Amino acid sequence: MINACVEHLEPGMRIAKDIIGPNGEAAFRKGQVIDEGVLETLRGLDLARVPVEGDKSAVSEEALLTRIESYVSDFFQYVDPDSEAFIELYRLVAERVWDAVGRGWDIPCRSERTARNVEHMRDLFFKGNASVEDLVRHETSLASFPGIYVRLKKVLDSPTSSAADVAKVVTADPGVSSKLLTLVNSPFFGLAGKVDSVSHAVSLVGLREVATIALGISTIDYFKDIPKELVDLCQFWRHSLSCAVFAKLIAKAVGVSSDRLFTAGLLHDCGRLIMYKNLPYASVQSLIHARGDSVPLVEAEREVLGFDHQEVASLLLEQWGFPDDLKVIISNHHNPERAADSKEAAIVQLADNMANAAAISSENMFVLPGMSDAAWSALGFPKEKFVELLGEHDRDIDDITKVFV
Repeated sequence: MINACVEHLEPGMRIAKDIIGPNGEAAFRKGQVIDEGVLETLRGLDLARVPVEGDKSAVSEEALLTRIESYVSDFFQYVDPDSEAFIELYRLVAERVWDAVGRGWDIPCRSERTARNVEHMRDLFFKGNASVEDLVRHETSLASFPGIYVRLKKVLDSPTSSAADVAKVVTADPGVSSKLLTLVNSPFFGLAGKVDSVSHAVSLVGLREVATIALGISTIDYFKDIPKELVDLCQFWRHSLSCAVFAKLIAKAVGVSSDRLFTAGLLHDCGRLIMYKNLPYASVQSLIHARGDSVPLVEAEREVLGFDHQEVASLLLEQWGFPDDLKVIISNHHNPERAADSKEAAIVQLADNMANAAAISSENMFVLPGMSDAAWSALGFPKEKFVELLGEHDRDIDDITKVFV
């Protein structure tokens, strides 16, 4: 038996189990042969999948390839179709989906990739009745950041800070120091020997990199009260960590210091969490629009809310006194040409695209936001590196996710 997506049903297939209609009675009996009339009725029942006779081996390779191409193409609708880089990335993603299907993964039906509405949620603000400034002002008036954040900020802002200063601040917070040490001891950092103290990590990784990573770790704890109906925080942070990993790897590949790129990738979507907390109903509408109509989520935000998560993050990070270099990258990762250092913002933009692409063969629901020709040119990233980066990402992402989630 196959639980086939309704959009994949074809005349001649035979229903494998009774299908119950909205009145509680069988709409179709086991053994019913599907014809065009049955197909139309099944679609009207708003079903995602229908049990049909047969097994996966009965699906021809040609039919499976067509499904995979259709599925993957949905995610690449907003990238430049003539970009050699994204053509290569598309090819690699299609191969990953093919491999995942071979291991038993089911390609999600289109209806399974749409967000469900949450009618009971109520927004604090409404489109046109409040500005981004009002939203951020309300958020920052409710809660303050953890003490370690403030102390780390002082260390980063002071030109006389020493390795001992960073180690002292981070070591004083067991949660942050434990996550930091686990992270730097992971294969992702590739350090020789075990790093058993924060001061040792500073000596090997660098004062500023350790401080900025610790800053990112301390920031995560701020975002806890997010409606579960809206977002799976584990999935959200996995995407954020995936972006962080890719950002660090891409930075290394193009010869840019990666001390802040990991943290910028980690927090690139922090504005979304503020929107989810304060605008849950409107945020659901943007999610529905993005998934159902296959548009980039950032575009759906602009259409539904009138602004996007970059604008929220820009004001939020300014209010929190976040380091300017990090704030500029995070606030412009969808528009790197607006950043003072467009190359660093473009690194996070590509990392975000790659994080979405890497998850197409697992849990990703959102199309790639794409990149402009100018951003790609400014980056100077060799597309031949895609295979290597995807391999390094896949090797490390599960272990790194366990550190944070």
